[in-house]
Amino acid sequence: MSHVETELKSQPECWIRAAEEASASASALPAAGERVAIVGCGTSWFMAQAVAVLRERAGQGETDAFAASEFPHGRSYDRVVALTRSGTTTEVLDLLGRLKGRTHTVAITADPGSPVMRAADEVVVLDYADEKSVVQTRFATTALTLLRAHLGLHTDAVVADARTALSEPLPEGLVDCTQFTFLGRGWSVGLANEAGLKMREASLAWTEAYPAMEYRHGPISVTTAGTATWMLGEAPEGLAEQVRATGGLWVEGRLDPLAELVRAQRLAVAVAAARGLDPDQPRHLTRSVILTTP
Repeated sequence: MSHVETELKSQPECWIRAAEEASASASALPAAGERVAIVGCGTSWFMAQAVAVLRERAGQGETDAFAASEFPHGRSYDRVVALTRSGTTTEVLDLLGRLKGRTHTVAITADPGSPVMRAADEVVVLDYADEKSVVQTRFATTALTLLRAHLGLHTDAVVADARTALSEPLPEGLVDCTQFTFLGRGWSVGLANEAGLKMREASLAWTEAYPAMEYRHGPISVTTAGTATWMLGEAPEGLAEQVRATGGLWVEGRLDPLAELVRAQRLAVAVAAARGLDPDQPRHLTRSVILTTP
């Protein structure tokens, strides 16, 4: 069994622990009314997208999500939260260094021995969710669960859905598809982006991701027999029927969107196995992007 497969199967337990510990981290996490930016790279950026929507919709205050390299330094924030599994990513450390002394920063990381411990004003460590695999699964969803619980939006039903996502077989014929599209709405757009990234990383699959209502505006043109369209969350009216009419496989999002992401992680591993790939060693990737400064 690959590291990534073992790690993704541990997510229900990690989520339970993160939810239980959310209150202990409350002072470091954004307070109601603060103007907040959440940043990250790759998977962490997509988790930031999801959290930003959840926080704003909960009425907690303006919340933006950025790739760390694209942070708008002309804007003013009360707090910047950086998501970084390794705590060594160059773009995140550079950003925290530039913000030092003028904007309060918080890092959520898996490694208490990394440089981010000194770079951020406050740090929340989720070391029990760290991973051996290059491909992120449980750290990302555990960090999101921590923030979701902080907002009062986590329930036991989410964990139950995750267990269902891990135990039920994947839809018949899905692994054999040649192209995959993930769709989301609201906070699940970030999760759709992450599902697409997992497929590209682990299985080198042709995968796209969009807000669900945007799918009719061009992307549906690639849908045909042998392709799959997977909805994370509630689908727009009539979209499932339109996809089925193309001959493509429609996958309904029946579970909590975060649990649907777990199902997508399983698909990435399954497609990798079918193609003879090692999902722990994705092509051209490393666990952390550390750039050499000229």
